[in-house]
This record gives sequence, C-alpha cells and structure tokens, in this order.
Amino acid sequence: MLINADFTRPVVVAPHQYQWVASPQAGVDRVMLDRVGAENARATSIVRYAPGSCFSRHLHPGGEEILVLSGTFSDERADYPAGWYLRNPPGSSHQPSSAEGAVIFVKLQQMPASEQRPVRINTRAPSNWYRQGSREVCPLFADDSEQVSLQRLVANEHLFNDPLQGFELLVLEGSVTVGEQPYERGTWLRLPAGHNLDIVAGQQGATAYLKTGHLTPSVVQA
Repeated sequence: MLINADFTRPVVVAPHQYQWVASPQAGVDRVMLDRVGAENARATSIVRYAPGSCFSRHLHPGGEEILVLSGTFSDERADYPAGWYLRNPPGSSHQPSSAEGAVIFVKLQQMPASEQRPVRINTRAPSNWYRQGSREVCPLFADDSEQVSLQRLVANEHLFNDPLQGFELLVLEGSVTVGEQPYERGTWLRLPAGHNLDIVAGQQGATAYLKTGHLTPSVVQA
C-alpha cells in the first residue's frame, strides 16, 4: 500500500479530508497520512481508540513514536493522558489499549536500529517548556538525523526565519496560515527539502508538533 509515498512532494491533510479506516483490531480506526507497505508498514497515522478497545501484544521492529492528542492511551506499563509523548525503540513490544477512548498521532518503522532509549515526556508539564524569543518550545527528541519538538507560537508569528531541509508539522491548537490558506487544528503537513513555504500562526496563535532533519534528499530518495 502506498499513501503519500513520494517523499519529494509536499503533502497537506486537513481534518475535513480525514478518511477513517478500520484497523484489524475492533474498535480501533485510523487516518493514514503516509504509508509504505501493508499492515506492517512504514506509516504515519492518526489512530482512534474506542472506549474499552485494545490490541494484543505486538512487536515494533522499526520503533514507534506516539503523541496522545485526546483521551488516555495505555499500555501494560502506564496510562498516558492527552499531551504525553512516547518513543518505543526498535525491537520493543507492548499491549496498547484505552479504557476511556483516545486519539493518538503515531509514526511507525521510522527509527534507526541504534536508537534504544525509551522516551516518556508529559508536554502538559510547564517544566518541560522553555522560552525562545516570543515563542515557547518543548523539546521531545534530538539526534543526528531528526529533531522533534512542540512549538507554541504567538499570533502572527512566523514558524521559520530561515529555510529548512524538510519538515513535518501537526497543528495541535489554534491555526496556521500557509501562503494565504488557513489550516485549523488537526492539519498535518509534510514539506521536503527544496520546497519553502511561509507558515504563520493564526490570530489566536498556534501550538504544533514539529519534526525536522528527517526529510533530507538522501532520506527521501532511499
């Protein structure tokens, strides 16, 4: 299965374009944002757990990155309410579930084998944020190949001052304007290197998940 699988092309998926698809597990649906492969795919998705739904224990050979958007996501280790950021390294396994229901942003099979440290960050904790000029930043992960953070922008603030070598963005609160097009909460954007867009926070500001460094030409052509 190939969905938005040409990583040299810009992609924007707004909430009104979501196409919910049932997963193999009853009560769990997903929006496939990008996908390369069948059920065990390199994938970026928004996943919705109905109350009381669960998966059987399974392995993540290429790792798993999760941001809990709403509700409470759980595994056998802990419960993670909205705002928690998780990284399960390659070779890890778990048994995910949600008693009350949850919506999560998930990236699968996108970690190098060298990444071995689990990450658990509560982005709702003020101590995990710092001020950078007029914005606030919550660092989530950084290595030689990618940098992940939450960015909280004031009204009309530009996300970037200089062009980047590709980035991925999920609007979590407020809205952003790309060119002259406004995009609301829930919009996902992927912009490879060589494509520059001016992204500006809306009148109420914006909070966004931001990943950079992972869409360099050598990566997207691999």
